[in-house]
Amino acid sequence: MGVRHTVMDSPVGELTLVGDGDALIGVYFDGHRRKPRLDGLGPRDDGGFGEAVRQLREYFAGERTGFDLPLAPRGSGFERKVWALLTKIPHGQTRTYGQLAAELGDPGAAQAVGNANGWNPISIVVPCHRVVGASGGLTGYAGGVERKRFLLSLEERPADEDGRLF
Repeated sequence: MGVRHTVMDSPVGELTLVGDGDALIGVYFDGHRRKPRLDGLGPRDDGGFGEAVRQLREYFAGERTGFDLPLAPRGSGFERKVWALLTKIPHGQTRTYGQLAAELGDPGAAQAVGNANGWNPISIVVPCHRVVGASGGLTGYAGGVERKRFLLSLEERPADEDGRLF
């Protein structure tokens, strides 16, 4: 089937979804800060992304807390390890770059983890927005800090439960 893409509307603006075969290889924001590491997005194919579009719509509607899609992110071995860790951060929770580095067995690799996080090609589905600075503050985000704030707020527990993310 080859590389192809579609565009969908969302509460955070247009999202470009990129697939290769049956796997999702990219979700990019309009104005994404780090351009895809692809030769191209392939032809537009609005019919080939039904399940990904459905799950993203459910997520934005507050009806989904995780994704069940075949993923094939393209990156280095280290980046793929970081991205795999991102998928384990529960909905409504955050982790720091240092915590992720420690989970990888190298507590001094927080900056490298941050760089890999920034190159995550599958935004939202691989939840790089759930990673915050050591102080708990919002740090850079390829889609912009306002989008990161929106996504974290979308996942935030109601005020009458255990507390708020920030």
